[in-house]
Amino acid sequence: MDRNILRAAREDPRRTSTDIQMVVTSPVEPALSRRTIKRRLQANGLHGRRPVRKPFISEKNRRARVAWARAHLNWGRAEWAKHIWSDESKFNMFGSDGNAWIRRPVGARYLPKYQLPTVKHGGGSCMVWGCFSAGSMWPLRRIQGVMDRFQYDDILENTMRSWALRNELERRLKGVRATNVDQKFAQLEAAWKTIPLSVVDTLLDSMPRRCQAVIDAKGFATKY
Repeated sequence: MDRNILRAAREDPRRTSTDIQMVVTSPVEPALSRRTIKRRLQANGLHGRRPVRKPFISEKNRRARVAWARAHLNWGRAEWAKHIWSDESKFNMFGSDGNAWIRRPVGARYLPKYQLPTVKHGGGSCMVWGCFSAGSMWPLRRIQGVMDRFQYDDILENTMRSWALRNELERRLKGVRATNVDQKFAQLEAAWKTIPLSVVDTLLDSMPRRCQAVIDAKGFATKY
């Protein structure tokens, strides 16, 4: 019975104890309780965890990511310093997009099957665009509605950093709530201005490790 429980959990890490109960229950044997199933899973190192949220990556983009990472794996600081890094990101006003749980063994947090794919767009949030290069950070820009070519042209003309700095912004605003989008953007803009260039230096220095991580993950999302 333990083998069946573990197999059901490993086939689909998002199965709840109720789901597993339905899968393993035999019509000729007494049904195991959900509590017993949870104990068996935990005894085998499969604890309930919140899945890491990572952008959805199609098979085509996975191949492109690996090719790009291999082409740039041996770049040094001088090569990376010649480029501008930019992207747009969504920041929720009220925390996450909802909780989900998976069962995974220790040390498997970033394996693709235990990740929760996400997309950038959604309601109750503030969309922003930012860019940086070695030694420079441009002003943060708020995106009104959908980012179309007119907004993008305006940003390039009037503003023109890797959006790895999104994590830095999230860290600086952890636990800070906003009641509306205007307030959220004001918080993001203030936090953006306090990010020191030493953070940019650290990101540029980490690029070889990031490229190697993409190759090792076969194009799937990494811990970065």
